[in-house]
Amino acid sequence: MKYDKLPIDLPQQLEKLKQRGMTIANEEMALEQLHSISYFRLANYWNAMENQADKHQFLPNSNFEDIISAYTFDKKLRTLVFTSIQDIEIALRTRIIQFFSLKYGSFWFMDTNLFKDATIHDACLKNIEKEVLRSKEEFLTEHFAKYDEPSLPPVWKTLEVASFGTLSKLYCNFKDTEVKKQVARSLALPQYIYLESWLKCATVLRNLCAHHSRLWNRRFAWKPQLPQKMPLNWLQNVQYVRPIKLYAQFCYLAYLEQSINPNTAFRKEIVDLLKDKPKQILKAMGFPENWQSEPLWN
Repeated sequence: MKYDKLPIDLPQQLEKLKQRGMTIANEEMALEQLHSISYFRLANYWNAMENQADKHQFLPNSNFEDIISAYTFDKKLRTLVFTSIQDIEIALRTRIIQFFSLKYGSFWFMDTNLFKDATIHDACLKNIEKEVLRSKEEFLTEHFAKYDEPSLPPVWKTLEVASFGTLSKLYCNFKDTEVKKQVARSLALPQYIYLESWLKCATVLRNLCAHHSRLWNRRFAWKPQLPQKMPLNWLQNVQYVRPIKLYAQFCYLAYLEQSINPNTAFRKEIVDLLKDKPKQILKAMGFPENWQSEPLWN
């Protein structure tokens, strides 16, 4: 079927919402919001207000102000998550460079023989080359002004501009499990497979934040492995955590922050942001009952 709908202006968008049953107390404010936040971005937040039998109609007491509140809340969540992932990314980058280089030299990332899947490694190397060539970092321009062999700078320069996704793939695809264990143990993880799992999840989570996508009631395709016991403060009741929900993502971020930056405010900021939220909001994010009593959040 051919799509034949025409664009409509902001007052028409507002009228459409009203016709579908949404209460709009302040139309001037609503128009200002629609001028800055697109109709279909906000649609992610009013889906829960739609009548499931007729999604062209809203449930009673649906109002525009609640939509903006949900959007603002989600924005704050993304900010906290993105800041935490930045800490983790920088620490991981530093430790992979350190441990892998001491064992395999300055250019290990270019050696296909060190990786399990040559196709994945080739794709990573191409991405690295693109990032290096388009980077304007002084340490790279100075390097190329002086050296022309090998084709890429040493790992401690090159991986500084590689994406988090590429970094994750290099780690997960590396053959030597012993050096991977060194990195994992430096992050207080007893097994490298947990770090692999969490990196895959964090890559997806980071991309969602970078594209300003909805987090709060999302179901995640990549589910983190959640061990029963850990060396640092962790969860006593792992069995109640739903890995497809946002709470599981918060758990591994909070755990990694402990080993990277013990004085981080991440856990406190999460608790403060959620302390007045109704139970249905917490449930939508997968938070179990009495989650604040867990050692991880104390």
